[in-house]
Amino acid sequence: MHVEAQKITIIIHFGFIAVLSSIKTPSANAVELVGSMALSGGHKDRELRVHESLDELSTDLADYIAELSEASVKERGVFAIALSGGSLIGLMGKLCEAPYNKTVDWAKWYIFWADERVVAKNHADSNYKLAKDRLLSKVPIIPSHVHSINDTVSAEEAADDYEFVIRQLVKSRVISVSDISDCPKFDLILLGMGPDGHVASLFPNHSVLEEKDEWVTFITDSPKPPPERITFTLPVINSASNVAIVATGDSKAEAVHLAVDDVGSDSPSVPAGVAQPLKGKLVWFLDKAAASKLEGSQFSA
Repeated sequence: MHVEAQKITIIIHFGFIAVLSSIKTPSANAVELVGSMALSGGHKDRELRVHESLDELSTDLADYIAELSEASVKERGVFAIALSGGSLIGLMGKLCEAPYNKTVDWAKWYIFWADERVVAKNHADSNYKLAKDRLLSKVPIIPSHVHSINDTVSAEEAADDYEFVIRQLVKSRVISVSDISDCPKFDLILLGMGPDGHVASLFPNHSVLEEKDEWVTFITDSPKPPPERITFTLPVINSASNVAIVATGDSKAEAVHLAVDDVGSDSPSVPAGVAQPLKGKLVWFLDKAAASKLEGSQFSA
C-alpha cells in the first residue's frame, strides 16, 4: 500500500522550535530534520541550513537557486549568477534533472565566475571547464550569456578584461548596480569554502582582502595551486542581492565555526566570515559534519 508521509522542515532559532513547512513525500519514514538557524545581531540577514545528507542539501540548493532565478526573471527579465569551483558544482547537479531542467528559464541566465584559475579553458583546473562539463552543457543556456575569463593573457590582464566585461553589462543593466556604491549587484553569488575558510580566491591574511577599489583583482601566489587566479573582491561579493556559501564535511567544521560564531578578536579570522551582503541575504548550506563545531547548534556529525 502506498503511504504518504509528511516531510517536516523545522526551523531552530536559539532553542525555539517551530514547524516551518510541511510537504508530502512518498515514504512513510520520510521525516527529515533540517536545521535553519536565523542569526541575529549584526547579521539579521544570515541564515544557516543544515542537512542530514548531501542529497538533501543538493535538493535544497537546487530549490533555492531555482526560486531566486524565477524571482529575478520576473523582476528584471534576467538572472545574473556568479559561480565558483570545487565540490559546489557537483552539488548543483540536481538543476540538470527534472523538474528544474524544464522549469528554469535558462535562456535568461547570465553566467559569471566569482573566481577562476588562470589556465586554459580545457585545463583540468579550470572552473569554467568544471561548470561546463557538469552543468552548463546539460541545460539550454545561451552560449553568449556565459562569461568566462580571457585565458590567453596574464592574470593581471585577465582580471582587467573581466572587470571591463562586467562594467559593460552593468551599463546595459544585465547586471544591476548597487544602490549604496557603484559595485555590480549580482542576483546570486555562489561560493564554496576551503578548510582554511577561503571563499572565491580570497585567502586568509592575503592582501587582496583589503582591495576596495577594483571589482576584479588577481593573485599570483595562491597558497592552493594553481598559483595564478582572478577573483571578485569583497566589495563586489558584499554588494550582491544574495550570497550562498556551501560547505560540507568534517574538514570544513572549524572554518565554519570561525566564520559563523562570535569567536572574539583573539581567534583567527577567515574570509568567509566577512562575506555578508550589505543589503542582501546570506545563506549557508551545510551538512551535519560541517556544522558540528557551531556553538549551540545541536548538530553533531
